Amino acid sequence: MSQAISNPLLPSAPASPPTPAPSPTPHQRSTTWHEGDDGVEDPVLRDARFVFGSLDLASKEAWLTSLVDMCDNQALGFLHRLVGPRLKKDPFKLLPDELCLRVLEYVDDPKTFVRASSVSKRWRELVSDDQAWKTLCEKHEYRRMSTESIGSSFTNNTPTSTTQAQWPTFPRSVSPARVMDGMTSIDENSDNIGHLSGTLPPRKAKRPRPKSTHRSHFKHRYMVESAWRKGGRMKAKHITPDQGVVTSLHLTKKYIIVALDNAKIHVFDTQGEHLRTLQGHMMGVWAMVPWEDTLVSGGCDRDVRVWNMATGASVHTLRGHTSTVRCLKMANSRTAISGSRDTTLRVWDLVSGTCTNVLIGHQASVRCLAIHDDMVVSGSYDTTAKIWSIKSGQCLRTLQGHFSQIYAIAFDGQKVATGSLDTSVRIWNPYDGNCLAILQGHTSLVGQLQMRNSVLVTGGSDGSVRVWSLNTYTPIHRLAAHDNSVTSLQFDDLRIVSGGSDGRVKIWDLETGTLIRELSQPAEAVWRVAFESERCVVMASRTGRTIMEVWDFTPPADDDERSGRRVSVATAGRIIPPNEVLTGETNVAADQTILGLDDDDMDGIAPKENEEMMDAQIEDEDDEMTQDEQIT
Repeated sequence: MSQAISNPLLPSAPASPPTPAPSPTPHQRSTTWHEGDDGVEDPVLRDARFVFGSLDLASKEAWLTSLVDMCDNQALGFLHRLVGPRLKKDPFKLLPDELCLRVLEYVDDPKTFVRASSVSKRWRELVSDDQAWKTLCEKHEYRRMSTESIGSSFTNNTPTSTTQAQWPTFPRSVSPARVMDGMTSIDENSDNIGHLSGTLPPRKAKRPRPKSTHRSHFKHRYMVESAWRKGGRMKAKHITPDQGVVTSLHLTKKYIIVALDNAKIHVFDTQGEHLRTLQGHMMGVWAMVPWEDTLVSGGCDRDVRVWNMATGASVHTLRGHTSTVRCLKMANSRTAISGSRDTTLRVWDLVSGTCTNVLIGHQASVRCLAIHDDMVVSGSYDTTAKIWSIKSGQCLRTLQGHFSQIYAIAFDGQKVATGSLDTSVRIWNPYDGNCLAILQGHTSLVGQLQMRNSVLVTGGSDGSVRVWSLNTYTPIHRLAAHDNSVTSLQFDDLRIVSGGSDGRVKIWDLETGTLIRELSQPAEAVWRVAFESERCVVMASRTGRTIMEVWDFTPPADDDERSGRRVSVATAGRIIPPNEVLTGETNVAADQTILGLDDDDMDGIAPKENEEMMDAQIEDEDDEMTQDEQIT
């Protein structure tokens, strides 16, 4: 049983009151870290600031550390928001312009440039400096490209430097539309706002910009590359109602020239508008080469003709060959070299219209030519290639090694490449005649070759396209390009464009070997493809008609963009029927009868399947002509 605890106090005694706390003295006053209600700074805080300011750096750090350790998360967050902005410094405000531009040299992404221009006026001023864009152009290797003639044969008569960078880089992760919108905003300035409101006072006109700057050049090239990948505007034209095979195609800075096996040569401007038809050959035209306004052509009628494309006049008819003229090249504006099935080459003076040399040595048809300086290299069906001096007419060397006919040849002044029906590609030294390498990999006729710097690209009747290094003689890429023969091939520093008898045109990335896109819709056959930096021409057979498609990758003009009429390169790339023309965002009916022909007259064009069938047709035409001569 629990025992009750007795209360020491009597029930009648009152409880003792609590002992009151002592009054605080001045030295015991509680600290407050804020100003009083009267706005006077707390003396303790003032004394602490004075003491803190007199400490050395180590003591300050120790004091701050002790204060931070006392803070909770809310106080630490406040401290971070307070200190963070004070630690940020704009280097472009502190550094001189020279150092700022030096910093910008390390930026290689155009998207970063556009974003930087939106930071502040100072940043915008620096990013808009032309020196920064010049450096960016150099990094992306946006050099101004050559405007020389580009055609179905790709030998460049001008020696190219082998020290140039082989693979120009390009930022593939950047969205072209967004970057270009930002670049457009850099061009626009606040002065243009004055035209939108009559209340603003007139401003002093700014000094006009130079017509061409590195920034504008970069923007132009960037948009062109973007259009090659996803856009472009296409115009389609019907060429001829006859059964005609496109035998040769050339794209120059002024003309698109198309030769057919029906003896006609059509000349268009670079927009695809028909200018004139050159008529004079009696049979199929199988070779031609332009030089400015001069065109030299040859074919099954054994004549070599010289034309003035500006007027359409026939200047000379050069006779001497006794069989089909199969290949043509020009050494300069007044000298042309022709190769024929009669096994000879002839050197022509285009001014006087005379033959200056006959090069005799081959035992079979001369199929292909390549020129560099005073040397011309010929490939023949006798399985050999010969190097000749144009001036003297002497055979300098004979390149022997192939086991079958030579169909393609390339020559850059340092090396000769030959492609043969024996499926191999051979690389030769033109100065001693030695075979430097045998490139094997194709399984059929190698009929397409192009050499550029230290890169060789080959196309074969097996449908494959192969990229080779001329430094190591090893394959770089093996592209399963087409289901049938590669009928046309061309490449530059960035891309490869191939056309095949499967009716497809494909664009490949030269650096990675990946497929960028298919250009146009599949056709029955693709005869020829030629391109330059901002334009591509495709000759194909579609629905029994010979079609010319002109692809334009030129970006829209700035004036159209700023006036509100934006011409979208990215959205203008849809494929249109051959009876339409895509111009900007407006479709207009195309002229289907550019040569004065009706639709009913444009039926029945049958494509040839490959090179062998074309050669068979030439032989038939030659045999018929020989029989006629024997009868007469």
